Amino acid sequence: MTISTGDKLPEATLLRLGENGPEEVSLASLTKGRKVVIFAVPGAYTPTCSSAHVPSFIRTKAAFDKKGVDEIICVSVNDPFVMNAWGEATGATEAGITMLADPQSAFTKAIGMDFDAPPAGLLARSRRYAMVVEDGTVTVLHVEQNPGACEATAGESLLAEI
Repeated sequence: MTISTGDKLPEATLLRLGENGPEEVSLASLTKGRKVVIFAVPGAYTPTCSSAHVPSFIRTKAAFDKKGVDEIICVSVNDPFVMNAWGEATGATEAGITMLADPQSAFTKAIGMDFDAPPAGLLARSRRYAMVVEDGTVTVLHVEQNPGACEATAGESLLAEI
């Protein structure tokens, strides 16, 4: 079942790189009583993700802040070391975007956003989506139909709906 507007996010533990190595992050703790944006990409360092998706949220970060968004989170089915390096390389970390890893695709599968693209070497990856979550409930959800495109899921498109 694919997550929809009005659904509660499932319990999930993601990873980030902390001062002492990988550390677990409870998605419930990040969303409880808060308004957050979560966007997901098929893979760190992939072309559209690096040249369009992440930059769209860097460009719109201040506007999301003005709309009361407490945090913007990027999720990818990668390890926390890759997510940390990619956040640094793209400027996302400096812009204040939280980079979280879903290395086993557990969260991605739980919300029905997983896909495989063997010709591109992408297995158990995430579809491209962007959502607004308020106190753990999805209030706005955009899902890109073409994994190589970033239109419906760009920061500007999501911002226009809140």
